[in-house]
Amino acid sequence: MEGTALTKACRTSVLFGDTPPFLSELFERSEYPWEILPLIGEAVKELCKNGIPGYRLYCEGVLCGEGVRIHPHSQITAPCIIGAGCEIRPGAFIRGNVVIGEGCVIGNSTELKNCILLDRVQVPHYNYVGDSILGNGAHLGAGVICSNLRSDKAPVTVHGEREYETHLRKVGAFVGDGADVGCGSVLNPGTVIGKDSRVYPLTCLRGVYPEGVIVKDRDKWVRIKEEI
Repeated sequence: MEGTALTKACRTSVLFGDTPPFLSELFERSEYPWEILPLIGEAVKELCKNGIPGYRLYCEGVLCGEGVRIHPHSQITAPCIIGAGCEIRPGAFIRGNVVIGEGCVIGNSTELKNCILLDRVQVPHYNYVGDSILGNGAHLGAGVICSNLRSDKAPVTVHGEREYETHLRKVGAFVGDGADVGCGSVLNPGTVIGKDSRVYPLTCLRGVYPEGVIVKDRDKWVRIKEEI
């Protein structure tokens, strides 16, 4: 079944469910997730300055929840918020303006920049997540890249049921709650993956993909229940 038979939803409220209380206003006031990207930096700085109940100052500009494990060979640049129970593995590089929810895994050679990861997100091996938002329980397989800059450096357009002009030069990917992206895939600037969808390994994507589907190629997907 071609994707045109399914709704390509890319509103913030459809892609993402629960958010930490300190982020709720940021999500609720945005109709589309790319509207959040320019606000992340100032929001994180303000939260680090004012503090969050249950979080402690790990170092200047970095707040951590309870039970966070940070390997000594990782690198964290402020400002950054890391939720309770997260594991920051060797070689991880957090470049600032980052919010990591509870119970997340940030793995070997994974780089994060100006992004939000909600709870239980796994980016465990050789991932790049820049100018992106990953939903609750989202998983990126080894080597998945959220590309955030067009080759011509022009502002990014999100290609859904209509063209959405973001007016932003740097826009990565928006991966809905429970979605899983297979190893070695590239999500080109402005890609949106719907809730609970699965992406085949080694897939290069661009555009908006529905929830609850298996994405086999850029223009080919089926409902998960039909595949089973």
